[in-house]
Amino acid sequence: MTLNLNLLNLLNLPNLRKMTTSLLLPAVSHTEKTLKVGQLVGKTPLYEIRNAYHKPGVRIFAKLEWQQFGGSVKSRPAFNIIKNALRDGHLGHGQHLLDATSGNTGIAYAAICAALNIPITLCLPENASEERKRILKALGANIHYTSRFDGTDGAQIEAKRLYREQPDRYFYADQYANDNNWRAHYETTAPEIWQQTCGKITHFVAGLGTTGTFTGTGRGLLMFNPDIELIGLQPDNPMHGLEGWKHLETAIVPKIYDEKLADRFLEIDTLDAYDMVRTLAQTEGLLVSPSAAANLLGAIQVAEQIDNGVIVTTFADNAEKYSEVMERIFS
Repeated sequence: MTLNLNLLNLLNLPNLRKMTTSLLLPAVSHTEKTLKVGQLVGKTPLYEIRNAYHKPGVRIFAKLEWQQFGGSVKSRPAFNIIKNALRDGHLGHGQHLLDATSGNTGIAYAAICAALNIPITLCLPENASEERKRILKALGANIHYTSRFDGTDGAQIEAKRLYREQPDRYFYADQYANDNNWRAHYETTAPEIWQQTCGKITHFVAGLGTTGTFTGTGRGLLMFNPDIELIGLQPDNPMHGLEGWKHLETAIVPKIYDEKLADRFLEIDTLDAYDMVRTLAQTEGLLVSPSAAANLLGAIQVAEQIDNGVIVTTFADNAEKYSEVMERIFS
């Protein structure tokens, strides 16, 4: 137990040490362990932006997604993918969970797999941040690095190669094509937002990466109110600096993406997102990732176009895994 707690201190993921202590119990069944982990996924707070932007008649809220086990919005799909794979018998008997990741999904996978004693192999672009690499190694992940020039597309190709060569060794989670990705948000994120806004949400804004957050949350919210407007965000060019986002015109489009879902799209500049990181820190007391700041920029663009409404977005993670970017922003 001492070793595990020291490891969690090293990782410094929000609430991870406290939450994982409750998992360090005498041996229980896989189902019981899964239920215990599931209690720590989702149910994140909704934070109202009051100082970084203000407009009478319009309110902007963000889900603080790092405040759950695994430390990011990716904890929801990672847990849902693992839970269903275990239930359906696709994962177990020493098989490795295998997937491609830019970092956050991999960390969520690795944290959950560590708690459930499941081996894990991840394909990760070699230019992922040093914090992400250290966290993944600390959580026991076996990492296959791929070319920095190929991004997550290259990582996906490598994961598929590994699975093709040793299908019995791996359960290939394939987050970009696994319906349990978007269903996690359909079943949890959307109902949480609806409840937390008392049904007053008018617009949902989110960046497109695996597209699971946008697809699942959007579909779920439309079940509550088909008049909610869904706005998808993309980087404004292929050579962007928004980790986790895709420039869909030049990237492999995830199979789970529903191109008919968005009412419209907006483009976000990376440097503008960096400026918003600084603004959020100094006006709201929130140290967030560039992609979270980019989501807020998209929400603000929407706010500028309306007179009344309740806009909700997600802050995928905080700034803890971005020291190199943070040094540039705050230097």
